[in-house]
Amino acid sequence: MMRRREFILGLAGAGALWPWLAASGGGSMAGDFEQLDKSTAQWRELLDDDQFHVLFREGTEPAFSSPLNDEKRDGTYICAACYLPLFSSAGKFDSGTGWPSFFQPIDEDHINTKRDFKLIMPRTEYHCARCGGHQGHVFNDGPPPTGLRYCNNGVAVRFIPEGESLPELRG
Repeated sequence: MMRRREFILGLAGAGALWPWLAASGGGSMAGDFEQLDKSTAQWRELLDDDQFHVLFREGTEPAFSSPLNDEKRDGTYICAACYLPLFSSAGKFDSGTGWPSFFQPIDEDHINTKRDFKLIMPRTEYHCARCGGHQGHVFNDGPPPTGLRYCNNGVAVRFIPEGESLPELRG
């Protein structure tokens, strides 16, 4: 049974976290695209197991496991589920974390954010605004000009080299 002192200390701790708990995510739901609402079965048919786990079960791939972490060519990173363009190679940098990292998305409207408390301390998780697929987390330790680090799971995106046509949005 919890003692009164433990209960009061717990409430004080929750009070200290209130600003983070109350904060809402950024990112707009508006965009120049149609939002998708597919069933779990439909996504499972389109994606491999690793992609499905990361994109629609908010999983994380192991660090240094994605070949996209070392991708140096010019091009565009698109959502692996719906093909919405998310990042340009011009915004990519080597963060040393083991995941492809970017300092800004192609368009703010292509990303939605929400607070994540899975590791107790709050983090900002971001998703594709079109299909809702989990991409990764954004941190405030990136380079100029934004100071942000969008830490992306490699299996959650596809790389399209410059000069190749982007695929049509998957509907």
